[in-house]
Amino acid sequence: MKTLIILAGGASSRMKKSQASAGLSAAEVAAANASAKCLIVLQGDERPVLDYIIKNAQAAYYSEIILITSPQNDSFKSWYGDNTWNKERLGVTIKFAIQYIPEGREKPYGTADALQQAMDQYPELKEKEFVVCNSDNLYSADALNQLQTTDAKNAFIAYDRSGLDFPEEKIARFALCRLNKENELIDIIEKPKLEELENYRDKTDTLRVSMNIFKFNGADLYWWLVDCPENPERKEKELPTAIWLMIRNMRNATMLGIPLKEHVPDLTTKEDIAIFRSQLK
Repeated sequence: MKTLIILAGGASSRMKKSQASAGLSAAEVAAANASAKCLIVLQGDERPVLDYIIKNAQAAYYSEIILITSPQNDSFKSWYGDNTWNKERLGVTIKFAIQYIPEGREKPYGTADALQQAMDQYPELKEKEFVVCNSDNLYSADALNQLQTTDAKNAFIAYDRSGLDFPEEKIARFALCRLNKENELIDIIEKPKLEELENYRDKTDTLRVSMNIFKFNGADLYWWLVDCPENPERKEKELPTAIWLMIRNMRNATMLGIPLKEHVPDLTTKEDIAIFRSQLK
């Protein structure tokens, strides 16, 4: 299991709409307004922040990266289109999958739709195991390695909220989870309301947070992506919804939660750029 799929097809609308923050260079602000979040080049660097995720993946023994991007992906290809360079300098092969926007929509149709389109473009994914993660969170090599080496067919990193250096309102932008005594997922909610947070504490008083990093068995997951309903508020097909359908409706399908307590640097708004840079140091 050597394949990591990185979700990079989002519109980065919150980043573009947010106000410029103190401590940012003019180049960082310009990149935040114009490009995908993961292609921002931090002050003092020569390469995009996406390199950090790729290098951690290589350190965790992944050899193949599939980037899911929008159809307008020339900027991605300018950085990652040369696989000779990728192999020599990053230690991985990089492929591209395109998330096309359905007719009548202006924005991508969500993370479940993105993964389904990638699996349609690379049909071998429907019969193999792989890991999926966001492009704007810096996951550690340890987290990536734990998903690489687990015997569970389907799994995710269940982060301890106390290890995540985020305010409560930011935690509510992620997904909260409930695990049973075997650490198997029994419930997941995407972008909960602030008043719902305390309802998800487990018996050890731990709040478990999903930061959208999962291991999947393609044969288990694929048709739940196809049948995933759109969220009635956000009008998107979301990966946690497909996961919930899979574990509730598929016989013997389980999703192991791997407990981990550490921070995950995140890029959502311009304010996060300087924080992300300082955390890297």
